[in-house]
Amino acid sequence: MTTAPATVRHGLTGLLRRTHELPGTPETGRVTLRARGVTLDRHGGGGGTRRVLDGVDFEVAAGEVVALVGPNGAGKSTLLAVLAGELEPGHGSVELDGRALDRWTPIDMARRRAVLPQSHIVGFPFTAAEVIAMGRAPWQRTSRAESDHEVIAAAMAATDSTHLAERAFPSLSGGERARVALARVLAQDTATLLLDEPTAALDLGHQEAVLTLAADRAAAGAAVVVVLHDLASAAAYADRVAVLDAGRVAATGPPREILTGELLSRVYQYPVEVLDHPGTGAQLVLPARRGRG
Repeated sequence: MTTAPATVRHGLTGLLRRTHELPGTPETGRVTLRARGVTLDRHGGGGGTRRVLDGVDFEVAAGEVVALVGPNGAGKSTLLAVLAGELEPGHGSVELDGRALDRWTPIDMARRRAVLPQSHIVGFPFTAAEVIAMGRAPWQRTSRAESDHEVIAAAMAATDSTHLAERAFPSLSGGERARVALARVLAQDTATLLLDEPTAALDLGHQEAVLTLAADRAAAGAAVVVVLHDLASAAAYADRVAVLDAGRVAATGPPREILTGELLSRVYQYPVEVLDHPGTGAQLVLPARRGRG
């Protein structure tokens, strides 16, 4: 039988020793997720190739909400999938808690970052409570499993889904499914949250509740990345925004500095006005509309 060289054995042993450790709480301001020079091509059925992400640098730190905004096809959801480890970039790298994604096992990643996708599909008629409880799977056979019931109940209360507990997930409306899916992500209880259009299927009140919840999680020390189409919501709730345009980061920084009429009009190829609310002073981002009548 062939024996692996000592250097290889040592490297494998070190990797195994580093896996399955329970994560600590990151200090506020510490980067939990970072992408460097990420490039990704999509190959079409006709043989054509389209560059979806082009040299993207991105990071999010504990204690902040970063909104990914941009027009359709800009690469927002693709970037989120790369950050989550669901897509592998052709070039560049992604690090979670200072380590390349391919150095983490799936369970280790699931203990450090939770992902809310755009679509909420469950193949079997699980109840809403059972779907939410799936978020606790990474913590099985650990000391944190002792708080499963408490964490699940808090996640359901935060998303207004407690009354849906016994309903079959496929029978729920689109908005109800979205809230249950978010509750599952919250129940996972990770230091980094990746939310892809969490408000898309929700009514106005629940939209505000979800974004307030994201901001509260960040205030409590989480790092939150959220894909949004509503620029006014990004201005209101994000600490930083990253504007994507044709797979590149056109600008990134605080909303007041980045969300300008000039930049947004160019990126969205439609006239955009950025105003201050006359009463509150809040930043308003609106399409420039002609008066009717």
